[in-house]
Amino acid sequence: MRVEILCTGDEILTGKTINTNYSHIARRLGEVGLDVIWGTTVGDDRASLLAAFARAGERADAVIVNGGLGPTVDDLSQEAAAEACGVKLVLSDYWMQRMTESYARRGRIMPANNRKQAMLPEGAEFIDNPIGTACGFAVTIGKARFFFTPGVPREMRRMLDEQVIPRLLKLGGIAGVTRLKRFHSFGIGESRADEMLAGIPGLAIDGEIKLGFQAHFPELETKLAARGATEAELDAKLAPVEAEVRRRLGNFVVAEDESSLEQVVVEKLKAGGHTLAIGETFTSGAIASRLAPLPGAEAVFRKGVIAGDVAAGRLRTESGASHALAVLMQLDPGGDRPDFGATITVQIADPGGMVQRVARLVGGREWVRTGATELGLDCLRRHLLGLPVDERIDFERR
Repeated sequence: MRVEILCTGDEILTGKTINTNYSHIARRLGEVGLDVIWGTTVGDDRASLLAAFARAGERADAVIVNGGLGPTVDDLSQEAAAEACGVKLVLSDYWMQRMTESYARRGRIMPANNRKQAMLPEGAEFIDNPIGTACGFAVTIGKARFFFTPGVPREMRRMLDEQVIPRLLKLGGIAGVTRLKRFHSFGIGESRADEMLAGIPGLAIDGEIKLGFQAHFPELETKLAARGATEAELDAKLAPVEAEVRRRLGNFVVAEDESSLEQVVVEKLKAGGHTLAIGETFTSGAIASRLAPLPGAEAVFRKGVIAGDVAAGRLRTESGASHALAVLMQLDPGGDRPDFGATITVQIADPGGMVQRVARLVGGREWVRTGATELGLDCLRRHLLGLPVDERIDFERR
């Protein structure tokens, strides 16, 4: 089945807003075995929308339209969809009541222009939005089934998973269940990971279990995608492969699936009844900002400082924390050049003493800063798990 993603909005078209919705939709469709063949971006212009709908209706089997379902005059998706279908807009009494009740629960009166969000093309299939005021809908234009979703990311993501993808799978006659297993690693590049995983039975780019990589420095995401008739069949198929991938990537795996490196660190600190103080120089609070917002971090995060002379041992004593992490930087001779290089020193102090890790990173200034942040967090993860903190990574230089 050929799928097109059609995103609307002047802010997207002009680049003022980065279109993360497109990448999320495309990635999720790929994970369930649906092929995205075209991607289109259209501004808030009625004629342009109508032309884009007509083209998509001729060449695609299904189209996901994202955006343009708001209450303002520049939100044109419902009107353009109705015109493309040759029908009028009609009021959804059900959605009007849902919106009114939602505002009432928050002690507010619904603005009059929100009524626009309950106007749907006559005969459209209603698609629920459980967390917002922009309901989705589906219509047929040309030979394609169009699914309209709101531009608010959290609303779109939930609707995509719960409402749109099941409809697309049914429309495409795709049976069974799919699963995507993800391993997040730090310290190895895509080529090295590919070599490390070579030869695992059934695992390949075009194998029974599809292997894929997505590099987003400083981490690498290794993905295993599989389909089966039932969840039990998927479990049996994936379990031995997952175990082998986990074994081969070893200490470089920092988290799996929806978890993250910083979540692993916070959970391990909590489990051990530990507290943490963080001292940073070049990373400028980036480590603290990744840990502090997490659920449960308030129970372990004792102190964070940005200073040029911070040391883990002293920081631990002054803060009263059980553990202290300090990430320091010494610039290479020659100053701040385009080929920015620095020696990063990571110190971890705990009741048993102190461990230290030194690595030289070279690249753009922000590249080195991002790498140093990840290195500090990863060293702390390794230390808490009893793993060696001095295992060499692909990104460091002699």
